[in-house]
Amino acid sequence: MILKIKKRACKINKRNPVKILFLDEDNRVKRAARIIKRQKIAKPLFLNEKVNIEKKINLARLMLKQDKVDAVISGASHSSILAILLSFDFMRKNINHVSGSFLMISPDKKKVLLFADCAAQPDPSPRQLAEIALLSAETFELITIKKPRIALLSYSTHGSGKGKSLQKVSKALRILKKKYPKLIMKGEIQADAALNAVIAKRKGIKSINANVLIFPNLDAANIGYKLVEQLGGWQAIGPVLQGLSKQVNDLSRGCKVEDIVALAAITVLQVNEQRKNKKIERR
Repeated sequence: MILKIKKRACKINKRNPVKILFLDEDNRVKRAARIIKRQKIAKPLFLNEKVNIEKKINLARLMLKQDKVDAVISGASHSSILAILLSFDFMRKNINHVSGSFLMISPDKKKVLLFADCAAQPDPSPRQLAEIALLSAETFELITIKKPRIALLSYSTHGSGKGKSLQKVSKALRILKKKYPKLIMKGEIQADAALNAVIAKRKGIKSINANVLIFPNLDAANIGYKLVEQLGGWQAIGPVLQGLSKQVNDLSRGCKVEDIVALAAITVLQVNEQRKNKKIERR
């Protein structure tokens, strides 16, 4: 999957170069930047000024607004909140909140999932959760070119439990079904039923073999992706920030060089999509 993403990014960058500004001076980022440049995935840039991260964020904001760079990636050596705050200045029209997803790749590279919201919204409302699900479906399809199948996760499957949290998830599903009836989705649903057809059948539902997992809150999503990464050996790429007109992406402080390279390639795909949308708006 990552190889395919890189190849697509290289084609885009060859046709219309993508300038990505990196804000970290971390050695992992510098090594990744050399790979990104050598493989022609994008054009990596760094700030020459020796200033603190807050000043770098302000410079990055100005460079994005002036189209001096196409995207910004930061977070390898500082808190995610700075990248998220920067992204607020570049939200798409009709998008109310920024959210962040992780692309999760299994150790054998055969399975790809998207987890959200792992980065931005602590306790999303039903409407916020519905927006997170929609943006995550867009992100998954953009990255993988596969049809998203969304599971809105809970501790309950179709009313097997009770509580405010599952009511929120159920309401989010109703909002999505009303606005986007063609999306493949289920909720509220437990993770095992969302992923395992045998378990889904035992619980009296038809499995959708979900590939986009929407968690009810930031606690569950962030803990969930880190457990899968650390205990299951899955590669976690992100956070991939969603709903932006100019791309800002974040890095986990536990990221590896290959994660940074992969996120850069994904960023190129996002920039290309934003360029397309901008052309449509101008017509």
